[in-house]
Amino acid sequence: MDSVVIVSGGMDSVTLLQFLVKREKRDPAVMTFQYGQKHSREIDCAKAQVALLGIKAHMVVDLRATQAIFGTSALVSEDISIPNIQDVVGDNQPATYVPNRNMLFLAYAVAYAESLKVNRVFYGAQAHDLYGYWDTTPEFLARLNDVYSLNRKDAVRIEAPFVQYSKADVLRTGVSLEVDYAQTWSCYAGQDKACGKCPTCAERLKAFEEVGLVDPISYAVS
Repeated sequence: MDSVVIVSGGMDSVTLLQFLVKREKRDPAVMTFQYGQKHSREIDCAKAQVALLGIKAHMVVDLRATQAIFGTSALVSEDISIPNIQDVVGDNQPATYVPNRNMLFLAYAVAYAESLKVNRVFYGAQAHDLYGYWDTTPEFLARLNDVYSLNRKDAVRIEAPFVQYSKADVLRTGVSLEVDYAQTWSCYAGQDKACGKCPTCAERLKAFEEVGLVDPISYAVS
């Protein structure tokens, strides 16, 4: 193993995983997090993608005991409804934001990388088209790497190859890598069919339309 990559099972992280394995010829260990999100559909997709690529090191980290610390997020709290895309357009910190999630996940991944004696961690941050999160930005990445550069022995660097990419850019990359997007899940609702209305569904559908392809998963509303 030469790196650690965080894979949720969504479009961005699955494309990143395949990019690292197929194009960069890396041999990553994979981490997936169960943190009390309202469904596990994406975790099943992460497991499927790892199996498809023949990756043997896949750690599913169970953080459900800490679910309450993410309690202000619509992705976790049963008291907060998942918003539709119309509710979050232009919002740089919508109700779907999970407090400090990426910072925490990356801290676990960096610790795992140190234990494995590898010096790279990858995560699938991308430039959101319709809304945004502070912990997916180039500024966040640069400042976090400043902190981890203080390590006196086994410094680990975090990389996000798609941090400047739109969702359509990520999709184009995935198409060139022959990613099976039927084995990915983006919808925040996690029902039998993707809702087609939540922010991540809207962004995904917009990307497929922009690239001129049909999304292979089923939607309740398109």
